Amino acid sequence: MVINVLTRMVGLLLGSVVLMASAGADVVKPALVEISVHHTGRVEVVLRVSVEALLTGINGRYRNTADAPNAEAYDALRVLDAVALEARFRPFAPRLAGDVALFFDGRRAPLTVVAVDIPAAGYTKAPRISVIRLRGEAPRFADELTWYYPLRFGDNVVRVRQVNEAQQQWHWSRHQWIRADRPSEPFSLSAVYAQKPWREVVLSYVAAGFEHIVPMGLDHILFVLGIYLFSTRWRPLWRQIMMFTVAHTVTLGLSMAGYIALPARIVEPLIALSIAYVGFENAWAARRAGWDHGGMHRRRLPLVFGFGLLHGLGFSAALRDFGMPADDFLSALVAFNVGVELGQLAVVLAAFLLVGFWFRARAWYRQAVVVPGSLAIAATGMLWMFDRIAF
Repeated sequence: MVINVLTRMVGLLLGSVVLMASAGADVVKPALVEISVHHTGRVEVVLRVSVEALLTGINGRYRNTADAPNAEAYDALRVLDAVALEARFRPFAPRLAGDVALFFDGRRAPLTVVAVDIPAAGYTKAPRISVIRLRGEAPRFADELTWYYPLRFGDNVVRVRQVNEAQQQWHWSRHQWIRADRPSEPFSLSAVYAQKPWREVVLSYVAAGFEHIVPMGLDHILFVLGIYLFSTRWRPLWRQIMMFTVAHTVTLGLSMAGYIALPARIVEPLIALSIAYVGFENAWAARRAGWDHGGMHRRRLPLVFGFGLLHGLGFSAALRDFGMPADDFLSALVAFNVGVELGQLAVVLAAFLLVGFWFRARAWYRQAVVVPGSLAIAATGMLWMFDRIAF
């Protein structure tokens, strides 16, 4: 009875995950906002954002474009070339300029869209980030600036730059990541920006790393679950997690330092392949004699290490989107990686409390949980791989 119930539960999970995987979709990323205030009074706002998401209203309520009711409209815009998409954006530009808001000492400064740079459609399985430029005027001797970006457009990460060309001075503020429908905290314009406390830098990047796993990183969650299902013993589990951690730490650091880079059209399908591999090997290993005694094929750890290198490149894309402080680069990098590890441990702990703690010692655990769960992971990885390949 218990075996049948668990098997049906895992089968239901398989169906749900396959449905999620079969829909081509992008992750909804926060807009990156850079505001430059010149000593002459000129103000320039640069938005790095998905024009497709803006036009279809896919906003901060959705973690993935497939979750939105107008996902089909988004996908139709996603394949348009740059010229066609810009033509769709032009009527929307005045609304964008009117809905975002820039305040100096509490008084609103009008903004106008002056340019939009939309890249080619390219690899359609990763979001296309366009650059929108707005311009306005700041009153003389303003003390502070406040920025507002409606949540219906999505989350946004904003920073401000004071520019004095005559004296060759540029001062960047810290980033603010705004996830609610509210204005930013005020940015000072009357003093050089103070160093943000080290503790605040660390905590913000730990949170960003954790959120990249839970809830935003479904592909990384499935890979970690594949590692978890390999064995009921803790030693093989921690050996694999250690190899995965070391590997993605290496490529994350090298990628953020600019030493290595691979395009998303290569990295994303290979990440999906890594998910499929661990699922298939789990199902195969579950049938081998001695599997439950902590046995591990000698190729497993090197392959987990290699797949970890790929996932590190995926992590670097998320971290690059969030931005890195030049003067706290190492602290931010380590903190983000710590957040990723905490997210992975949260996934393992949740899986253990859900099924491992109660059933892993039962004789039917492999048949009812490991095999169907691993096949669900493998099927999802295969679907994602074929969906992400850019023909």
